[in-house]
Amino acid sequence: MVDSDDTQETEDSGMDDWAAALAEQEAFDAAQSASASQAQAAPAAASNLFPNFGDVNPSQGVPSSLDMILDIPVSLTVELGRTKIAIRSLLQLAQGSVVELDGLAGEPMDVLVNGCLIAQGEVVVVNDKFGIRLTDIITPAERIRRLHK
Repeated sequence: MVDSDDTQETEDSGMDDWAAALAEQEAFDAAQSASASQAQAAPAAASNLFPNFGDVNPSQGVPSSLDMILDIPVSLTVELGRTKIAIRSLLQLAQGSVVELDGLAGEPMDVLVNGCLIAQGEVVVVNDKFGIRLTDIITPAERIRRLHK
């Protein structure tokens, strides 16, 4: 059996917690409204809420807030061309078979990062290894336009 004094004490404790939380919220709201009135402008108040991504680390020329994502690996693909082929034809391929692609000789190759076109370039050979020399970087506006196609 629960004593009514224990129940009252638990309710008072719960009410004290709520009262403290409400008092804390009121104090926070008062401080926010005071700082907003001192700033006199919404953009100035918003600048305190969000970090400034414009800070550039002069030694690297990269915003310092982006340092934590610089080591994330991405998949870079250079695409010579594409084609559609029937499974029957695919199963008949053997060593020495030639598959016709839609890309033309001398045409720029597409450079994709995680499947998204970011640049075009031409194939180069350096020390018996293939590489790509970027000739055209796709602008962010153009990338967005291509997403809506």
